[in-house]
Formats: sequence, structure tokens, C-alpha cells
Amino acid sequence: MSNLFAELEWRGFVHHATQGIGAHLADGRRTAYCGFDPTAPSLQLGNLMPIMLLRHFQLAGHKPIVLMGGGTGLIGDPSGKRNERPLLSKEQIRENLQRQRDQMAKLLDFDGPAQALVLNNADWLVKQSLVDFLRDVGKHFSVNIMLQKESVKARLDAGISYTEFSYMLLQAYDFLHLFRDRGCTIQVGGSDQWGNITAGIDLIRRVAGGEAHGLVAPLVTMASGAKFGKTEAGAIYLDPALTSPYKFYQFWYNVDDRDVEAYLKLFTLLPRPDIEGQIKTHKNDPSRREAQAKLAIEATTMVHGKQAAYNATAVNAILFSDLDPRQVEASALDLLAQEIPTARVPSSDGLSLVDAVVQAGLAKSKSEARRAIEQGGIYVNQQRVKDPARKIAPPDWLTGGNLLLRKGKKDYALLRAGR
Repeated sequence: MSNLFAELEWRGFVHHATQGIGAHLADGRRTAYCGFDPTAPSLQLGNLMPIMLLRHFQLAGHKPIVLMGGGTGLIGDPSGKRNERPLLSKEQIRENLQRQRDQMAKLLDFDGPAQALVLNNADWLVKQSLVDFLRDVGKHFSVNIMLQKESVKARLDAGISYTEFSYMLLQAYDFLHLFRDRGCTIQVGGSDQWGNITAGIDLIRRVAGGEAHGLVAPLVTMASGAKFGKTEAGAIYLDPALTSPYKFYQFWYNVDDRDVEAYLKLFTLLPRPDIEGQIKTHKNDPSRREAQAKLAIEATTMVHGKQAAYNATAVNAILFSDLDPRQVEASALDLLAQEIPTARVPSSDGLSLVDAVVQAGLAKSKSEARRAIEQGGIYVNQQRVKDPARKIAPPDWLTGGNLLLRKGKKDYALLRAGR
């Protein structure tokens, strides 16, 4: 077995870990789990850290369990929350669970000897008898100790309901159930889960006399002070319907020079020599942003696939490096249409450049369009055109019936022929 714990330390995944976890991992194949909250319709960028943790466990030969919180999601985890969250309906939880499960299938291997497993804690929590739960689980928890847990202590001033206060017991019971039913001895998560994880370890020791371990990753930060995984437009989702692959790519491409090394270690599976070589090249000339480009390609490929990463790279090159759009595939132009103003024209026949500029929204009138053309401010497929009498000819139309127009340096628009 590889020295997984040393690898995780080098990559920056270890914030806290139980004593002896390294030896526990080195002693044989283990089963590790991480819980995911189904109260959002999609996994977000912040969820990628624990998923990467599970992936590293899997690559080292250990079995990962993805535990979807269909039961605990009906309660709500107070960890890291200032106020109590509104409870979602059971139907909404089920819908979110299915969408997140589909996203997991792209990130973990569900075949082979260390195949990942997706479970739903509603399968055992919802049917749990309250009286039996209090007798068998509740008696092992001291309220005094629970009040000292950070997830609870941080909420005492604002107030915390008994519903959320009991969340720790439910998560601890999850760990006990997986220990008994699946031989799971390790729980991983973010640093805000340390109190809940250690509660589960204590419960396993008290009830089953077993050895269990926990490992939590640090809170991911950004050198700019902004919250990781957020942009001015909002959260970055793993669902391409909520965050396009191009915007996902752009998030990584735009990371600060001070963050790129840490993110290459955390959010790619590149081997150590590759990352060290990439950083050495980056430090020689940070302005080339080669490390950011590598990070963006690797992360986008992992989450959205090779074709989506190619399309995002092509769109980025068109918008910021004046790439000739004739060199890209139709699918890249489809992605581009999601990112810049796009208009349709009934046919590609007989269209004048003046009309094209107006219909694309780059000018309010034909006279304004003519002036812009005469002044050299209009580009067709990245080529400047100064003839206001110019017609859009068949060779101008790109694959898929697209025409890329630009006004000035950055004002892009796409015309698409046909209905």
C-alpha cells in the first residue's frame, strides 16, 4: 500500500487527524466515508475538497462510501451556520439527492476492486424508533460535552433548536451504522466536521468497542480574502446547468498566483513531480499563467469531461487571445453562445455586414454600424473589416452556422443562422 497519509499531508489535506490513522491505513485496505448535504440542488465547489479526499483514498486501494444525507438533510447541520436553515420538503431532498448522485458518478470510480458506494442515511434513520434511539445512542452523549463542540458553541448566542442540536447524535449514529454494516473505520470531511466525527468515533468505542478514525481537511481560503468557490455572480456549482463549464474553467484560470500551487495539489490528481515542475515554470514567468491554465484544464476535465474542457479552453482563447474561431469545433461555439450576446437570423443568405452588426446588438442603427465599420472598430471572425458595403459571404459562416462579430477590443456577439 502507498503511504497515503504522507501524500495527503503533502497535498495539504490534513488539518486534524486521529492519532494512529497513518498506521491504520498502512495495515490494510480500509473503508472510508464522507457525508454530503442534499439541501442544495447541486454539489458546489466547496464539496470538491472532500470528494478529492475520497478519490485519493480510492486510488490508494481503499473503498470510499459517499453518504447522501437523505435523513440528516431533513434536520440540517448547524456546523458553520449562523442561523437555523429552513427545512426542505422530503420531495425536494429526494430530487437533490438524485442530482448529486449523478454528479458523483463523474468523480469517483464505481467499478473495480475499490469501487465507490453511494448510500442514503434515510434508509436507517427515518425508520429509527425515537425511544430506542434515545436508549441506545443518546445515553452515551453528555450534554456538557456537546455544548463544548464548536458547531454548537458558535450558535449558543443566536440560539439553536433541539432539532439541530441533535444533529451530532445522528451523524455519530451514521458512523456506528457504517462501522457495523460496512466495516467502515474512517470518516473524512471539512474542518467544521471535527466535533461530529469525534463524537462518532467515541460512540463506536463505547457501543462496539471498535477502533475508528477521522481526518478533516482545512478550510480552503483565497489570498484575495474572497470566499472560496464564490464569484460576484454567486456560487460555483458542479452542475453545468447552474454553472457553465466555461465559467467553471474561468474560476480556476483566474486564481491568484499565491493560491495556484495549493490548488494544484488539492484539486488535481497530477503527480508530485508534475506539480513541482509546473510551479517552477510558473515562478519563472507568472504572467504566462501556465499553472492556472493547467489547473483549469485538469479541474474542468475531472468535473465535466475532456470535451467540455476543450470547449472552455477554446472559448477562453477566442475571447482573450483572439483565437481564429475557424479553428474550433461546433460544440465550442455552442458554449460560446452561452457566454456572449447571441442573436439568430433567419438565413445566412444576402446579409450585409451593417445589418449583421445591428442585429447582433453591436450598434443601435445602421448609421452607427457604418461609422463603426469605417473607423475600423468592427471585426468579423477576429478580422478587422473597414468596408461598410461588405456582404457576409458563405465562407464567413463558421461551423454550425455561426458568425463571430466584435466591436472594439472586448465587445463580442454571435450571430446564428437558421431558426
